[in-house]
Amino acid sequence: MIRAIIIDDESLARDLIKAYLQKFSEIEVIAECGDGFQGLKAIQEHNPDLIFLDVQMPKITGFEMLELLDEPPVVIFSTAFDQYAIKAFELNATDYLLKPYAEERFNEAIEKAKTKVGTKGAAKAELETLQETRSESDESLDRIVVKTGNKIQILPLESISHFEAQDDYVAIHSEQGKYLKLLRMKHLENRLPKGEFVRIHRSHIVNVKQIEKLELYEKDSYLLSLKTGSQLPVSRSGHGKLKEVLKY
Repeated sequence: MIRAIIIDDESLARDLIKAYLQKFSEIEVIAECGDGFQGLKAIQEHNPDLIFLDVQMPKITGFEMLELLDEPPVVIFSTAFDQYAIKAFELNATDYLLKPYAEERFNEAIEKAKTKVGTKGAAKAELETLQETRSESDESLDRIVVKTGNKIQILPLESISHFEAQDDYVAIHSEQGKYLKLLRMKHLENRLPKGEFVRIHRSHIVNVKQIEKLELYEKDSYLLSLKTGSQLPVSRSGHGKLKEVLKY
């Protein structure tokens, strides 16, 4: 049996998926959820093979929910028109259902998903590629969603002073505290609002509004002080980016 969870804030959409699934006796719906918070909890509790995931939902989006999973299941996305999401899906060959969709299109998505279930690491690799594709779009972040234990925290960008690379993770320094998130600095840099955040070093991205002062540390080397009291090194290329943004 393929164990599945449906995550969609529209009850009619969940009912349609269950109706279309009736002909697939090998798929068992073990839970259905109305938002990403419930979805994350259900995935952690039941460890499904497959999820049907709406992109646009209240509280947190489908993409934000997936970013909080270490080992994601196979995903069939569904979305009303979202130009950035659809472009990313198409470039990455990730299957998605564009609402409203016909049963025939649904069946195609199921057959494709069935080939991926049980293939170790396939879903994670596919979602990492999708994240990379999305980072190259024109869509900017306005918040970061993080998880500590069972608690989900939504961090507005203005509350974040800087980001710091730590191996495969990024440390997020914010007014609410310090959080670790499995994320690549390059992906983050591409999606942060231009002119508001600057990558000053291969390991640091700063909020321009948090800059206190910039001073010469040694020849061709600078030190940036933030309002929080943190002091960060500035590379030569980072200094050039700062000069361009701050116009000095």
